[in-house]
Amino acid sequence: MSRLLDGKVALVTGGGRGVGRGIALALAAAGAKVVVNDLGATLDGRASTEQPAQEVVATIRAAGGEAITDGGSVADWNQAHKMVERAVEAFGRIDIVVNNAGILRDVMFHRMSEAEFDSVVAVHLKGSFNVSRAAAPHFKTQGSGVYVHMSSTSGLIGNFGQANYSAAKLGIAALSKSIALDMQKFGVRSNAVAPFAWTRMIESIPAETPEQKKRVDGLKKLVPEKVAPFVVALCAEGAKDVTGQIFGVRNNEIYLFSQPRPIRNAHRGDGWTPETVLETALPMLRAGFYGLDRSGDVFTWDPV
Repeated sequence: MSRLLDGKVALVTGGGRGVGRGIALALAAAGAKVVVNDLGATLDGRASTEQPAQEVVATIRAAGGEAITDGGSVADWNQAHKMVERAVEAFGRIDIVVNNAGILRDVMFHRMSEAEFDSVVAVHLKGSFNVSRAAAPHFKTQGSGVYVHMSSTSGLIGNFGQANYSAAKLGIAALSKSIALDMQKFGVRSNAVAPFAWTRMIESIPAETPEQKKRVDGLKKLVPEKVAPFVVALCAEGAKDVTGQIFGVRNNEIYLFSQPRPIRNAHRGDGWTPETVLETALPMLRAGFYGLDRSGDVFTWDPV
């Protein structure tokens, strides 16, 4: 990989495993100095004795790069600020924030508890806000900076048993767009990426029926490290005009996702009543309705 990011400093949350690990290693290979943040927690956010961030840092250093670990929680405002300050103290600046940290607490909506909803939103959505907000004053002062936020087709399209995760991931797409709008005058860019990858985040998907087994077999072909080159490219100077977009990366495929825009219109000069809405508006709009699709219903072909 060419040294596209020489002199840059990057913070990757959830950088100890899976997609985050691949991104941290790729950023370092491109010349960036990297803060690898990871709690070493279990998939549902509980404390663990594992320290995956240390292994990633050791790998980066063994290849001649510079990296440090951070064990803070993105869900905590103060710890999020400390991890950004850690980057500045260690390397003198902060140029790139990759919001990748996440947990899962999948359960069908009618059984989902408040704690199961709040904990997932706290890490994914609030965590992305916390870390982004902590870096914002540094980006503003230096007149540059790049945010890459991990969204998901669970939010962009839909999935069973993930109301908490889906809400957070669609919220991240909106957060990214808002950051892009508010920070553009300071030379700061923000984009969202929906990664397709077989990681421990999706290992819990049921594989009991023939259809489920076929889907899981397809998902197992998705390599986490395949997401990293695209993220590196987004962070490079050559992508300085790319902001406010939603992308997807699925092995060797790269997608640009649509964003909500009006697709049909119903107008009545004298206004609407509930009856005329039922009689006229809904029939006019119905041809444009979306079905109750899940991500797997839309991405029906094997990964390339």
